Amino acid sequence: MSAATPVTHLWLREETKPMEHRAALSPDVCKKLLEHGGFEITVEESKARIFADSEYVEAGCRLVPGDSWRTAPQDAIITGLKELPENDTSALPHTHIMFAHCYKQQGGWKDVLSRFVEGQGLLYDLEFLQDDSGRRVAAFGFYAGFTGSAVGIDAWCHQQLGHGEKYPVIKPYPNEDVLIAETKEKLARIGKLPRIMVMGALGRCGSGAVSYARKAGIPEENIIQWDMAETAKGGPFQEIMDVDIFVNCIYLSSKIPPFMTQQQIDSERQLSVIVDVSCDTTNPFNPIPIYSVNTTFDNALLDIPTANATKPLQLCSIDHLPTMLPRESSNQFAIDLLPTLLQLPARSSAPVWTRAEKLFHDKVASMAATSD
Repeated sequence: MSAATPVTHLWLREETKPMEHRAALSPDVCKKLLEHGGFEITVEESKARIFADSEYVEAGCRLVPGDSWRTAPQDAIITGLKELPENDTSALPHTHIMFAHCYKQQGGWKDVLSRFVEGQGLLYDLEFLQDDSGRRVAAFGFYAGFTGSAVGIDAWCHQQLGHGEKYPVIKPYPNEDVLIAETKEKLARIGKLPRIMVMGALGRCGSGAVSYARKAGIPEENIIQWDMAETAKGGPFQEIMDVDIFVNCIYLSSKIPPFMTQQQIDSERQLSVIVDVSCDTTNPFNPIPIYSVNTTFDNALLDIPTANATKPLQLCSIDHLPTMLPRESSNQFAIDLLPTLLQLPARSSAPVWTRAEKLFHDKVASMAATSD
C-alpha cells in the first residue's frame, strides 16, 4: 500500500455501562479488516469485555488504556456499543459509531445530540445503519429476544420456586447450552410449563424469543406467536392477560394503541411476567404504559403496582439483554457488520453511510423545532 493511501482508523472504546460485556468489534472481525487493508484499529483495554485484550493484540490491533478515546487523533472513528455515560456532558469532536438511543425522542435525546453539535462531531447510529431495503445491516435482535425469553421463563420459575425471595442478579453465561440446561432443570422441578406470548414473533427479535422457548422445552401449543396480522385490530389485548409470560419484541416506529391498560392488570389475569425487550421506556408511544424505568442486571424485575393482590406482576426492561451471552452475540453482530465496515473508506459515497449521516443532520435540525 502506498504512503498516499488514506487509512481508516477505528478506535474501539471501553464500554462503561454496568454489566456490559459485549463488543462492537470482535478480534476475528478486526483481523479480517486489517488483512483487507486500509484500516488501523486501536483497542482500549477492558476487564469487562468478553474478549481478552490479548485476542485483539494477536489480531494485529494496537492496545491503549481504557477510556482514552477523548484524546484520540481527530480522524479516529470512536466505535462502541452502548451510549456514553449520562454524567459526561463534554463536547464530542470525533465521529462516533454506537447505539446512541437519541433518534426517537427518548429521554435526554437533545442533550446527546447537542454534544455532537458543540464539538462538531458526527454520529453514525448503529440502529439506523440500513441497507437499500431499509433493513438494519447488523442487530442484536435475535439474541435480545433469545435472552429476553430466557429471563421471562426464569422469572416465572422463580415465582414458583423462590419462596418470596428477591430475584437474583443476572450474570453472563459462557454459552447458550449452559443457560438452556439451567432453564430446563428449573422447569422440571416445577412440573408444569408456562404459556408464553411473543409479540413481534416474525422479526429478528421475536424469532429469537420463540427459539429460546422451543429450546427450553416449551411445547409449540404453549408458544403464542403474534405479529402485525394479529395486532391489526388494535390494542389493548385481553389475550396478553391470558398467558403466563409476555415478551414484547416489536420495533416501534410510530404511535400505536397500548397493548395493555392498568385496568386490565388490576383485574383477574393469568399474566405474571412481562419482558419488554423493545425497551421503549421513555418513548412517548410506549405500548406498555404501566412503567417508565429500565431495570438492570442486578435489579432485573420491577414489581408493577396492581390492585390484584392474588397475582403479582413483574416486569423486566433491561436494555442490553444480549450481554447475557456476550461472546455469541458479539461474534454474530460483528460478522453482520463487517461488509458495512469494509465500505467505511468510501463512506462519502457508500449509501449505508451517507443515509446514516443525513439522518444525523436531520435529527439535529429537528431539535430546534421540537420541544421536550
